Amino acid sequence: MLQAPTLMQGFRGLIYDNKTESMRTINLLQRMNIYQEVFLSILYRVLPIQKYIEPVYFYIYTLFGLQAIYVTALYITSWLLSGTWLSGLLAAFWYVTNRIDTTRVEFTIPLRENWALPFFAIQIAAITYFLRPNLQPLSQRLTLLAIFISTFLFSLTWQFNQFMMLMQALVLFILDSLDMLPAMKVTWLYGIQLTGLLLVCMLQFFNSMILGSLLISFNLSVLIARKLQKNLKTGNFLNRLGKLLLHLFVVLCLTLFLNSIIKKILNLKSDEHIFKFLKAKFGFGATRDFDANLYLCEEAFGLLPFNTFERLSDTLLFYAYIFVLSITVIAALAVAFRNLSDSANQQSMCKMGKYTIGLKPDTAYNLIHTILFGFLALSTMRMKYLWTSHMCVFASFGLCSPEIWELLLKLIHLYNPKRICIMRYSIPILILLYLCYKFWPGMMDELSELREFYDPDTVELMNWINANTPGKAVFAGSMQLLAGVKLCTGRTLTNHPHYEDNSLRERTKAVYQIYAKRAPEEVHALLRSFGTDYVILEDSICYERRHRRGCRLRDLLDVANGHMMDGPGENDPDLKLAGHPRFCEEIKKNLPSYTAYFTRVFQNKTFHVYKLSRNK
Repeated sequence: MLQAPTLMQGFRGLIYDNKTESMRTINLLQRMNIYQEVFLSILYRVLPIQKYIEPVYFYIYTLFGLQAIYVTALYITSWLLSGTWLSGLLAAFWYVTNRIDTTRVEFTIPLRENWALPFFAIQIAAITYFLRPNLQPLSQRLTLLAIFISTFLFSLTWQFNQFMMLMQALVLFILDSLDMLPAMKVTWLYGIQLTGLLLVCMLQFFNSMILGSLLISFNLSVLIARKLQKNLKTGNFLNRLGKLLLHLFVVLCLTLFLNSIIKKILNLKSDEHIFKFLKAKFGFGATRDFDANLYLCEEAFGLLPFNTFERLSDTLLFYAYIFVLSITVIAALAVAFRNLSDSANQQSMCKMGKYTIGLKPDTAYNLIHTILFGFLALSTMRMKYLWTSHMCVFASFGLCSPEIWELLLKLIHLYNPKRICIMRYSIPILILLYLCYKFWPGMMDELSELREFYDPDTVELMNWINANTPGKAVFAGSMQLLAGVKLCTGRTLTNHPHYEDNSLRERTKAVYQIYAKRAPEEVHALLRSFGTDYVILEDSICYERRHRRGCRLRDLLDVANGHMMDGPGENDPDLKLAGHPRFCEEIKKNLPSYTAYFTRVFQNKTFHVYKLSRNK
């Protein structure tokens, strides 16, 4: 956008892009969530700042500024829940002292989640305020506007938005079913989710992955089921329990039915790798699917490591969180049981403005939110950043909440209004003093460190590509490396790390045959079918030791191809010995059968670059 002569030409270049993927013209605005970069480029060109700040620093400072808004949103949410600014201060301190587990922005700046999570935090703060009883009409309308804008921006900036909002929709569904939230407010929130996602779908040129999302099917199903079961919240305990189970069954069936119909109409396969991964991860049958196993073997998509809790305990966050969670869960169970047992009495309390006793609607929402996102984090480490930041909010709110301390002191028969006041202020202050004493010096030392990027082999490779290859040359290799090639050299690629496209996933698997046991003529034909001029082989992949046997890239390819894996260990009985040696190893021997198709043009300790012959 900055290199284009005009903004409109830059915008057109994104919509009709033939410089990213070889032999294809793609719409980058449809395929990827990059509107934030488009907005920043417009801002940079319009504002008179070009003389004072380079584009890369403008980008970095904007993202770091967004993280400040993120922490502010956490501060406000905790304050709204507890009624004191001290709670917000503690939440912010915990977020910063636990930054290894609460954010990835300091070492991976341009991640989509670093753009999206600040808006998600603003949305949670707005929902927390919206769920307060007796809001003035103007306040309610302004809060709904804030929820809509933050939901829209969150959805626009992250491709996994639909899955996070599905979790949020499940929170609303659970609380609505248990009569712990006002039904009208829940309906508004369902509507905002749908509207925000559909608006993003339009801006992304009707991206089929959004239209086929489970969130749209689920929200529509809930609204239809509520119309069909109008007397859902009447009757005695067993009667209501039976109706709830039927309601759950109807919603589940409707969701699956609508989703399958939409996907069949759209012929949607963009997100099938995610469902294959989930199916294999939760034990619904082993899979040899290359894409699913690629996720399963990555540490980021494994279970949350136990040492995470050790780090969180070191700042006292985990202990405080478990303490607050235990008390609120007990209160929630008691309230839910009472609501289901006595619907008539519950209706009379609603008229009086008391939605729940012992658990306010905003507290109930944040409780179920932290539980569901906690399960998500425990099952998939990559998603822990959604949980740990909210953990800071929830733990700090509980320690400063008069309702939590009142409930606890009443349970142990020590209730006294003065004691509540002492506990809700003294304990957070003591924790803040402890955090300052233990972590402040280390944080100051860390801020004074100046680190420098050092990867001479990669720098040498990029410099060689820039100096010795045509500007329109097409490169093949691993997804991560090719992303760097595009960024540093602007060359065209066969594949790249944006995995939410079925045809690109198929391309990646085909290109990765360079690390499989295939004949040179087969590999050459595959690469040339994508217009490849040069292929980059990495020793770190060819001789990989980072993963265990069965999870190395070469093993995934062997199993997917029906070949036996290398090294000592068992193989499935139906796997066969490959008819050819491993391509990435054999090509380095310069045998005539390989040099007829590939000529080595660059080599260092890490990378080997081969030019492909144009012979058929």
